[in-house]
Amino acid sequence: MAAATAAARRVLLALAVLAACLGAAPRGADALRSLGVGGDKAADGDTAVDLDASNFTAFLQASPESFAVVEFFAHWCPACRNYKPHYEKVAKIFNGPDAAHPGTIVMARVDCASKVNVELCNKFSVDHYPYLVWGPPTKFNLAQWKPKQENSELELIDDARTADRLLKWINKKMGSSFNLDDKKYENESMLPKNASDPEQIVRAIYDVEEATAHALQIILEHKMIKPDTRDSLIRFLQILVAHHPSKRCRRGSAELLIDFDDHWHTNLSSLQDSSTLLKSAGEKICGNGVPRGYWIFCRGSKKETRGFSCGLWVLLHSLTVRIGDGESQTTFTSICDFIHNFFICEECRTHFYEMCSSVSVPFKSARDLALWLWTAHNKVNERLMKEEKDLDNADPSFPKIVWPPKQLCPLCYLSSSKTADGAMQVEWNEDEVFNFLVNYYGKMLVSSYRETSMESLLQVTKQVGSISDDSSASSAATVPIGAALGIALASCTFGALACFWRTQQKNRKYYHLRSLKKI
Repeated sequence: MAAATAAARRVLLALAVLAACLGAAPRGADALRSLGVGGDKAADGDTAVDLDASNFTAFLQASPESFAVVEFFAHWCPACRNYKPHYEKVAKIFNGPDAAHPGTIVMARVDCASKVNVELCNKFSVDHYPYLVWGPPTKFNLAQWKPKQENSELELIDDARTADRLLKWINKKMGSSFNLDDKKYENESMLPKNASDPEQIVRAIYDVEEATAHALQIILEHKMIKPDTRDSLIRFLQILVAHHPSKRCRRGSAELLIDFDDHWHTNLSSLQDSSTLLKSAGEKICGNGVPRGYWIFCRGSKKETRGFSCGLWVLLHSLTVRIGDGESQTTFTSICDFIHNFFICEECRTHFYEMCSSVSVPFKSARDLALWLWTAHNKVNERLMKEEKDLDNADPSFPKIVWPPKQLCPLCYLSSSKTADGAMQVEWNEDEVFNFLVNYYGKMLVSSYRETSMESLLQVTKQVGSISDDSSASSAATVPIGAALGIALASCTFGALACFWRTQQKNRKYYHLRSLKKI
């Protein structure tokens, strides 16, 4: 039985990884580390991302930023070495956790003197160093590009000899007013207004990953997994495996679940010492490099506003619009128990659990649960609006409002008026509200990265490491059609095998208890 159980667990892990997410490539500037490159080569303090032929396309395709600047250089070039401090000076205001304007521009570098990058540099017609190319990150995936090429969104930056001139070129191109002296949480007038631009929610996928990883990090750091809380965490992770909007968070949740009983047993009187065993795994629930340390959609204009609480709300909304009707009640109890046991703000979790406790009739549809959470969120906003008004500590760029505002969903409003104390009173069209929630938190909030089944298999077995000058430029392998069909079959059988594995775990504990009784 032990051998069969071990085999089943190994099979389940492989299938969970493949089925939960055929795609686990990293996103954002910190994705470099999870691709396994740059860490050894990049100098301490560098914020520009060092890329090579092995990760260039995947990294840029998955970047949340609107634009990218890629510097093609040669490490032996004296002019490139002299230019690096200028490039880094600009990169520091856009890249990394201390950036003044994160999520706007990703700045990367490619060393054309490395043999593995020769073909990549030729593809971009690099004929001098340093050579800077500008454009949307997703547009860098092409067969060949030449400067002044017609109908191309890429552009050669022709005036970037100093940091001032490079930033001046960027400002002219974007119609912006970035400054080399900009600091984090200063000059926030350019923050996107989520209440008036529905497209901004697309960028929230990175904040949902950030919130998921941050939540688990808090749980582990504060040793919150105990005999009376472990089951609620298991149930919440099961929902994440099936319905998290990020593919790599689904995969990470599955991996964490599979090893859960090995580290947090039900028969332990104290589980606090076990937290360190899975600390590294917990930090990788949404991939290496997450949490990144900064927010994009959920970024406030002040350090103490928005951030984690915003990201957690977006995650919960995204779960309620992805479940089936038959999962509505279990999802409701899992969310309530998770907040009650693991949200570290005592006042917040008390208020939330009071709203949970007021529900007297079980949920029978996903629609009812999605609308309940939306109503609960608006109740929280109304309470905080009053508190922030009294304390004068609201975020000036993102004040609490009734959600959704008319700019985002005019059809959601049947009528609206203001009470004597200035509060908004709305008669809602709940059918339109539900349609809005499904589209906003469901269809628009999805993983942006698309990965081939071959890349998924490689991610399961190993991380792609840095390629040295002596390495071959190509290390590709092929996947037979049968293997691809096997992956598809794995996705269909994942649920059944998960049930089988849980049954085996219970049987193992049952026989263990029987043997103890006989003794």
